[in-house]
Amino acid sequence: MPDEKKILMIVSAADALQMADGSTHPTGFWAEEVAVPHQLFTEAGYTVDVATPGGKQPTVDAVSLDADNVGGAEEAERIKAALNQVDLSAPLTLADVDASDYAAIFLPGGHGPMADLTTDADLGRLLVAADDRGQIVAPLCHGPAGLLSATREDGSFAFAGRKLTVFTDEEELGGGTGENTPWFVEARLRELGADVEAGPAWSSTVVVDRNLVSGQNPQSSAEAAKTVLARVQERAAA
Repeated sequence: MPDEKKILMIVSAADALQMADGSTHPTGFWAEEVAVPHQLFTEAGYTVDVATPGGKQPTVDAVSLDADNVGGAEEAERIKAALNQVDLSAPLTLADVDASDYAAIFLPGGHGPMADLTTDADLGRLLVAADDRGQIVAPLCHGPAGLLSATREDGSFAFAGRKLTVFTDEEELGGGTGENTPWFVEARLRELGADVEAGPAWSSTVVVDRNLVSGQNPQSSAEAAKTVLARVQERAAA
């Protein structure tokens, strides 16, 4: 039985993304998407375990701590303070994790997941098993890139036909990595049969489809985390 007071946060261990022109773009996880949900989960009495591919210490995307990119100096300091409360020094190794021990699986974004989680076989097996159990799976922003690893034995995409949201192609072109983006997560999910529901660019948008809870962008971090908590509590009470 899962521990209804534990949440697994799966974070990218990538620190670079190869761009469309072959150049290397420094990246990692987006600070707000780890810090704010972690803070909300722990304040609600949950233990949060962090896991990465290979147990590698994750890298924060420096851009995500820049005041100009997060709404000003005060907001940047708030995010930094929250992130300092997250122990990222010795994450669990993703391959060794038993996701059934947790009430929910949360996948924050940043461009890092595009570099490693999208093709991680251990993550794919974990997500398929979790979805089959009806366990809460919650990707945020670029976190849905990790869903692309979830392929069933017949080769089908595990989340085909499911409603979800993701950092949109519009947002990527207008405020992400632009025309040099190597591939677009929204477009790839649509190609594989996901039913993507996009809110206005940079809006707090969360989509729920049974056990799948997804948030569109950094602005959705708090709402996504609060929705996860609500769904976990509903499931525990059922």
